[in-house]
Amino acid sequence: MLEPKVWQLTAGSAVVGLALAAVAVTMAGPWESGQRRSEREWAAAQSGTGGAHHEPAAPRTPSPAPSAPGVLSVLTAPSAEPAELSEELRKKLGPLLDDKDLGRLRSASVVDATTGKALYGKAADTPMTPASTVKIATTVAALSALGPDHRIATTVMASPDATRLTLVGGGDSTLDRTGLSALADDTARALRDRGVAKAGLRYDISLYSGPKLHPIGPNDNIAPVTALMTRQARLDDSTRGPAPRGGDPAGAAAREFAELLRERGIRTAAPPAEGRAPKDSKPLARTYSQPLSALVERTLTESDNDTAEALARQTAIALGMPASFDGGDRAVRAQLGKLGLPLTGARFADGSGLDRKDRASAALLTALLARAADPDHPELRPVLTGLPIARFTGTLRSRYADAAPAAGLVRAKTGTLTGVNTLAGTVVDAQGRLLAFAFMAGSTTAPGGAQAALDRLSAALIR
Repeated sequence: MLEPKVWQLTAGSAVVGLALAAVAVTMAGPWESGQRRSEREWAAAQSGTGGAHHEPAAPRTPSPAPSAPGVLSVLTAPSAEPAELSEELRKKLGPLLDDKDLGRLRSASVVDATTGKALYGKAADTPMTPASTVKIATTVAALSALGPDHRIATTVMASPDATRLTLVGGGDSTLDRTGLSALADDTARALRDRGVAKAGLRYDISLYSGPKLHPIGPNDNIAPVTALMTRQARLDDSTRGPAPRGGDPAGAAAREFAELLRERGIRTAAPPAEGRAPKDSKPLARTYSQPLSALVERTLTESDNDTAEALARQTAIALGMPASFDGGDRAVRAQLGKLGLPLTGARFADGSGLDRKDRASAALLTALLARAADPDHPELRPVLTGLPIARFTGTLRSRYADAAPAAGLVRAKTGTLTGVNTLAGTVVDAQGRLLAFAFMAGSTTAPGGAQAALDRLSAALIR
């Protein structure tokens, strides 16, 4: 049994560690959706809305956002031998993985993110239902295919006489009233320049194909998946998390746009109907999403299902595949295959992880995180910076209450479905080694207990 002074020293060290973690996060903040607010505001200031007032065929394009620097290259392998560390992890993690709250199906993988060397594994190659940790695969594929500076456009096309307008969805699930208002400003200004005060309006969502409704059916966790929507079809004032959703996101967005045009003196001939832009139409105005790097961070930090599905379809479009659930599956697999990742048994039935048909192994999840830390792939860095921070951001804000040393130090993506609890992320251990980990549990019966068990597993990597 430890002496009283030893207990006091241990407790004091934990408190100091938590305080230092809080200071580090505060100094780097303030944080919003996994990104410093100053960085997000800077990116937003660069975006603009590219209105084409005098040259409608060539709307101006925002300048690219800067890519994330290779900040992880300074992390080198510590002095401890991998075999020694592996034995230490075996002794630490083995008993924790036996926790009854983790159910009957369990797997684990821990790798040195700098070298990619496996340090610990238990059924690591066994495909399991990943729940929302599949978003790590979705975002890695999107960044690899499109790059962190890619932006998604929403465009207004106009007939030669500018009396027929088409609002064309490009798949920006983060489009909100502010962005739509800016697009209406540019559109109204361009029409006034041409002496047009009344125009017909339709909306085009043909970029996406296949079913709009997610296989789970109508659900507060996700809107119908369409190429055009505002505020993710939310019917309340929320900006993240579950919320009631409208059943016709594209039609609602088009009607809102028509209303904004009327407020700016442009009348529409009739309520907007779905239809493609006439072949002789040309771009009149355009607005852009934030850079893909910011969309990835949002997807991971807040476990944004709508944006995850959009990113899967953007990957499919980039690879010339149908922008559908099936096309997203094939595209994500193909793109990850190019990165040489272990895909045996993997399936990406959706981009969000809501589909129980998804499959990923713990080894695949840690391989994805290690690739994101690879200095040769700086384009993937937003995957790491977007991971929620224990006790501070996103879906980890309320986690690790009983694992104080992990606060501010563990960064991880959560995964939760009924009977499924997963956690995958990174941590720097006591020797300064960057570790990537994935812990997966199936057939769980007490989600709170399972989450606490997963938190203890990841916290054990720090000590």
